Amino acid sequence: MVRFAVIGTNWITESFIQAGAQVDDFQLVAVYSRTKERAEEFAEKYNLKHTYTDIQALAKSPEVDAVYIASPNAFHAEQAITCMEHGKHVLCEKALASNSKEAKEMVKVAKQNQVLLMEAVKSTLLPNFFTVKEHLHKIGKIRRYVASYNQYSSRYDAYLNGTVLNAFNPKFSNGSLMDIGIYCIYPMVVLFGKPLHVKASAVLLESGVDGEGSIVMSYVDMEAVVMYSKITNSSQPSEMQGEKGNIILNNIHTPTKVEINYKDGTTEDVSLPQKETEMYYEVKEFVELIKAGKTESAVNSHENSIIVSEVVEEARKQTGVIYPADE
Repeated sequence: MVRFAVIGTNWITESFIQAGAQVDDFQLVAVYSRTKERAEEFAEKYNLKHTYTDIQALAKSPEVDAVYIASPNAFHAEQAITCMEHGKHVLCEKALASNSKEAKEMVKVAKQNQVLLMEAVKSTLLPNFFTVKEHLHKIGKIRRYVASYNQYSSRYDAYLNGTVLNAFNPKFSNGSLMDIGIYCIYPMVVLFGKPLHVKASAVLLESGVDGEGSIVMSYVDMEAVVMYSKITNSSQPSEMQGEKGNIILNNIHTPTKVEINYKDGTTEDVSLPQKETEMYYEVKEFVELIKAGKTESAVNSHENSIIVSEVVEEARKQTGVIYPADE
């Protein structure tokens, strides 16, 4: 069994636990929270033996093999590095870090301690992302990648009423690009690598984070366009455009329908059934990598995570989104 501790007690942690329950050799044994009361409340709910409010105590614990980090982005690097320095494997929610400097340091520490570090991007490990990769050659030379993820945040209502929650607070390295824009960028990097040029624009909120934005990126012989927002909704799908046709994904973050439209007018539905919950596939990948003695995912690799952090950082630089962690 791989014995997990979770850092963070929000809804995404609960989704992770539900997914882990479906994975062989997954065992949840501990929780870390900043307050003793919240840690004990969470431990009681999931019948956990161990609670921690000291990150060093968690990192040194002989009862824990791996840690899932779902704290605010600003804490990812420090918490992950502390855990990895004591031999713990780390599955860290996206965004992996506040900036590329932190991301590179996390990778360095992972390699030094020969532990597994993986960014928890669910979309690139889902069945219908793999079907995109498998069928991509059918549409010929790829000329454009278009990804759209625009989802109105319930926390924006609080923001409009004068309460700045974590999601819209630069102190926690948040905003629409870090929260959901990354779902548009990560698949692009996995499929096509690092772009040559990045040109970004965004609508900034008074708190200092981006409410929504767009990025145009160029490659040698293709371009990529991504659009993301936490202050509007959209029903626009995402697609890859090739010289022989295009592949349409209903949702870039959780694709459940993938269709090829060929230039002769014919269509082909290449969707695969997703039998498990969305996060199951990333947890399964992580556990299997540990059991195989691997220290890196071939899909959500160190290189891909660093490239994504560099693209995001450049976009933030161009749009004026600055975090305390950058200074």
